[in-house]
Amino acid sequence: MALLEIRLYGDPVLKQVSAPVTRFDAELARFGDDLLETMRDAHGAGLAAPQVGVLKRMFAYDVGVDEETGEHPFGVLVNPVITRREGEQTGEEGCLSFPGLYYACTRAMAVTVAANDVHGRRLELDGEGVLARCFQHEIDHLDGVLFIERLSRGDRKRAL
Repeated sequence: MALLEIRLYGDPVLKQVSAPVTRFDAELARFGDDLLETMRDAHGAGLAAPQVGVLKRMFAYDVGVDEETGEHPFGVLVNPVITRREGEQTGEEGCLSFPGLYYACTRAMAVTVAANDVHGRRLELDGEGVLARCFQHEIDHLDGVLFIERLSRGDRKRAL
């Protein structure tokens, strides 16, 4: 596994739309492992492929252990699509491409995501709270949307 360079705000790759993954092979699985390792090394909860300069529709996530359930959701999702959104939450959000920057951001409280794993197997995951926030944030990256674009005008000006 290898640590990848995280691209920072201002890098044009962060504003580009990622292409769907069509080839599921050992190289893709290795890249997924590298994404996960890089994200954990940077102490992030999610890291999308464009954030390391690769325009593929995939991201790694690890939101830590849920204190209520004891579950530890983490992994790599390929070609993710949100199929359900429910409710609303506003909470502090940051991004590894904006080190040290945190702002209140409104997202859906719960989502369902249809995706593949790095081997091409179909998955359907439900996320609430922090996990739902992470899924939405990372899928935005795949569409070239940065979290600062979801902030109020005043917060966006301060962030920039």
